[in-house]
Amino acid sequence: MTDDLNAEDTPATAAGTPRAPITRLWAYARQHLRLLLIGGVLSFAGGLVGLVQPLIAMDVIDTLSSNESLTRPLLYLGAVVIVGGALGALGPYLMQIAGQDVVLTVRKQLIDRLVRLEVAEVDRIKPGDLVSRLSSDTNLLRTVASTTVIGGVTDGFMILGGIALMAWLDLALFGTTMAMVAFVTVTMLFIMPRIQNATIASQKALGDMGSLLERIFSAFRTVKASSAEDHEIGRLNTAATAARDTGVKASFWEALAGVVAFLPVNIAFLLVLGVGGARVASGAMEVGTLIGFLLLLFYLMGPINGLVASLSQLQTGLAAIHRIEEVEVLAAEDSASEGNLPEAVRIPVGTGPAQVVFEDVTFRYAEDLPYVHHGVSFESSGRGLTALVGPSGAGKTTVFSLIERFYPATTGSVKVDGVDVADWPLGELRGLIGYVEQDAPVLDGTLRENLVMASPNATEADLDEVVRVARLTELVGKLPEGLDSRIGYRGTTLSGGERQRVAIARALLRKPRLLLLDEATSQLDAANEAALKQVMLDAAERTNVLVVAHRLSTVTRADQIVVFDAGLVRAVGTHAELVEHDDLYRDLAASQLLTAA
Repeated sequence: MTDDLNAEDTPATAAGTPRAPITRLWAYARQHLRLLLIGGVLSFAGGLVGLVQPLIAMDVIDTLSSNESLTRPLLYLGAVVIVGGALGALGPYLMQIAGQDVVLTVRKQLIDRLVRLEVAEVDRIKPGDLVSRLSSDTNLLRTVASTTVIGGVTDGFMILGGIALMAWLDLALFGTTMAMVAFVTVTMLFIMPRIQNATIASQKALGDMGSLLERIFSAFRTVKASSAEDHEIGRLNTAATAARDTGVKASFWEALAGVVAFLPVNIAFLLVLGVGGARVASGAMEVGTLIGFLLLLFYLMGPINGLVASLSQLQTGLAAIHRIEEVEVLAAEDSASEGNLPEAVRIPVGTGPAQVVFEDVTFRYAEDLPYVHHGVSFESSGRGLTALVGPSGAGKTTVFSLIERFYPATTGSVKVDGVDVADWPLGELRGLIGYVEQDAPVLDGTLRENLVMASPNATEADLDEVVRVARLTELVGKLPEGLDSRIGYRGTTLSGGERQRVAIARALLRKPRLLLLDEATSQLDAANEAALKQVMLDAAERTNVLVVAHRLSTVTRADQIVVFDAGLVRAVGTHAELVEHDDLYRDLAASQLLTAA
């Protein structure tokens, strides 16, 4: 990728090579080309009407010189001003609407891409920077997609038209003006790339600042409990200062571009006034022609400044597109893919337990990281409870990530119902699984929204059942609006045990054929843990349940226990068999890692 991503943020895999920003801009704009063209044509027509004003002013002066009535030329001038003003307002308005439509299109595409990113990509890239690309970068694109390109083209045509009129009025004054135009052109070719580079750096700095703030809010209580506010504020202030410095640099080049556009035109105005005045004094030029030329030059200041501003904004927009395009090429999942699933195993969800088989699986999270699994093999064949136990870091939770296809196995195969998970359509694979993560996350919103997240078609009867089974009845009763009560950012209004029960209820609501529970009772008190253990055992009578367990009470009732040690399956058996034949399991059962409840 490019230098606006940190080295650690560079994608290891990508969906392709980023397209040139100008190519991408055209791809965005052409979807709304009709409205952009209508607005551009109206703006262009307004500019043409404006070019007529100096010529009418010359007519007014000539009429004054001949002592004729001013009624006709003043009416013409008034009509031109009114028509030009109306066109000048309507054209940009339509282009702004098109610009908002372009931004909406880009944001929808970006949202779809961000939410579908592979887990590995999100684990590696700063979330705050991704949010910045969705918000501030797409907002920068709005002006570029609407007024900048078409407005710049319109201003360019206005300048060419004005130059042609100048040449028609007086070649000597035309030559004086063109020298200044050439100077502006050469200087802008030097300045424009620097505006784009400075804008890229500025947007990256803003993304870094957003990432730091997101980092603080994601562990807000920990920051406060650690009395780390001053330290974190210092880091944020450093990032804010960096954002300010890069913004100042971008502003410097933009301001210089404005000066380069403004100063030469004013110098040309003074030169034309001096040279033209001398020509009028010598009789080589009519005073009306000089006034018309000066008015035309004065009128062209607007299009020239507009063109320079458009070019500056274009560099800013191209920088934003550059950052947006970097997200577009990050590796994303395709939940709509057909996969290679044989018809024989296309069983409707809920009709029976799913079989899981690991065959000599090795896995590591990245090529420069050590292996987590060194050849894991075990089978969980259908209905029943399989407990995964072992020391911390033995690779138990990684088993669930491989089943869910959050990561692909490095070697070996992970099979569900006899088919490698890589061959399953992703939507169907995850549709048959209920998964409760170790930290049991809940999302900002209502309790109902959290429960039905994976089961949007669940009935009230289904909800009532999982609320009862997950022992959430008391919680729902004390909330002011029951299931429709908001539970705060990351469920901050709930206790750890309540969040865990919400996560379990959400998983059960799917009526899964395979239930994965990662330390699902770790934050529950003894009474609720015993109740949820019974829920787990009841579910195991209908489906295949895999649980990462740290409590002896869970393990002793398991139909099968798989003992992990240093990324390998050390032993498989029942509690009684393993206590008798495996030293590590015997030690675990007697230690704090498996405590009786």
